[in-house]
Amino acid sequence: MEYRMRGRYFEEFTIGDEFVSGGHTVSEAEVYAFAGLTGDCNPLHINQEYAKTATVFQTRVAHGLFGVALAAGMVYQLGINEGTTIALLETNEQFKAPLLIGDTVHIKVRVMETVVTSKPDRGIVKMLVDLLNQQSELVMRQLQTVLMKRKV
Repeated sequence: MEYRMRGRYFEEFTIGDEFVSGGHTVSEAEVYAFAGLTGDCNPLHINQEYAKTATVFQTRVAHGLFGVALAAGMVYQLGINEGTTIALLETNEQFKAPLLIGDTVHIKVRVMETVVTSKPDRGIVKMLVDLLNQQSELVMRQLQTVLMKRKV
């Protein structure tokens, strides 16, 4: 049996559609791996003693871009863009609260706009992606513009 992609086509998105992911708990190992991968070894991410006394958070915080990457993976896990995304065209992030080691986060995605393009095989979908912690506090808000396949 052939695997069928779960992604939605442009025509299957409606303004106001909402999708909610499962949760993910941020681990210390993930934060250290991200620091190693990116080279961003700022002590506010990887040095608890420094973070206790020299930051307003009084503990280590995960990288903002780690939150962006985590949210991207969670969007993919929803299946709404699996096999139907052509390209991520633009993102705009606002970081609203710290992402802490031990936080359990999930995303809420809301379709904000759909734009028909001049090419019949594609359309643009603008989605608001909210990354929320275990207290439902907004950690990051992202507006993403995605070029999606159309049914042809």
